[in-house]
Amino acid sequence: MVFWIAFLTAFVLSIICTPMAIKLAPMIGAVDIPKDSRRMHTKPMPRFGGLAIFIGAMVSISWVTWYGWPILEQQFQQMGAIILEQPTRHMLGALLGGTLIYILGVIDDLKGMPAKVKFLGQALIACVPYAFGVRIQFVTNHFGSSFGDTHSYFAGALCFFITIIWIVGITNTVNLIDGLDGLASGVAAISSLCLAYTAYIHGSYLPALAMLALAGGALGFLPYNFHPAKIFMGDGGSLFLGFMLATLSIVGPVKGATIMAEIIPVLVLGLPIFDTAFAIFRRLVNHRPIMEADKGHLHHRLMAAGLGQRRTVLTLYGISGVMGVAAVLFSRDLFVETAGLIGIAAMYIYVFLTDANNWRLQIKAVNIAHEEKQQKKMEKKLKTINIIEDISKEDVCGVGECMEDECTEDESKEDESKEDVPQEDGSKE
Repeated sequence: MVFWIAFLTAFVLSIICTPMAIKLAPMIGAVDIPKDSRRMHTKPMPRFGGLAIFIGAMVSISWVTWYGWPILEQQFQQMGAIILEQPTRHMLGALLGGTLIYILGVIDDLKGMPAKVKFLGQALIACVPYAFGVRIQFVTNHFGSSFGDTHSYFAGALCFFITIIWIVGITNTVNLIDGLDGLASGVAAISSLCLAYTAYIHGSYLPALAMLALAGGALGFLPYNFHPAKIFMGDGGSLFLGFMLATLSIVGPVKGATIMAEIIPVLVLGLPIFDTAFAIFRRLVNHRPIMEADKGHLHHRLMAAGLGQRRTVLTLYGISGVMGVAAVLFSRDLFVETAGLIGIAAMYIYVFLTDANNWRLQIKAVNIAHEEKQQKKMEKKLKTINIIEDISKEDVCGVGECMEDECTEDESKEDESKEDVPQEDGSKE
């Protein structure tokens, strides 16, 4: 019952708060105006939907951490079940960090923020859950078994950097796939549900409840965000979803502090991780800045193939679901089945990245900055042509008016000459 309450609380709050966010967005200036061809929408859209996801997920996770889990723990104790220690303190770090990352995203939505400043802010906020014990422990345990000190300085430093890179990296992967209506929220919901199930079957009940709450918040927002979207989640929503996925996925490791346990969230988030990694590789190969936007993401390629927004998003949902099931099977030591599903997902991604007449991967992508410059040049040329056409039309009209004036003058002269000629009276006396 507690699991259903965690999910439905976030779902209902999100679906109620989204219409409020739609009305609030224009009042505070949280509107996304299409400025380049990379954007798929053609009219201004409110981008404050992250508020609904944030409220739904945070209220539900807070209730689960301090009220829902104690109730569930008592029920397990009455049944005589053996319960693993749940990371309540870690959840506080995730909640605090999630609040800060959402505020950072809202500032970026309202005021705009340089990429380097935003990246630095993400790194600093990622230190918050680390301070509360949310960290990738296998690094520390690995060096501890070798040198006899489980908390050696070298192991601790390496653990810190890997944890920060993981949190910041996953936060940005979700932000980068937020390019089509419903894509980021749907992929985040699928990933959360798969991680929740994986945590549940291995006894990590509190992280499972938190993941269900996160999925409920994303799914409550999805009806308003699916194509044709009425609202966007904005950077506040995408950064919040990415941060919480990254943090909660390492709050309660499935098999303790081992490398194998850390592969599970990598598999679940395989689609956004691959899309981000391939984008970085593509830009390096083309000698472009890593932070520069282009139209080479998976969803851009599917759109260019003519699938349309809905079918593109549903296709990527399917790949994300396959990777999520692969992670569940991996956690049950079903490695052959896991490899088969990964192969299926990789085959489809390969199809998306290749051309019908060329089996090699298409590394090049549309350069947004270059495309905008070309578009401005074309606009200037069109303006010049229009001005020339207007001038020529005016000249033609002027000649026509002159000819009309001459014709009217000739007609008036003819009338005057006719009046001067005496008329003969044909009547006889």
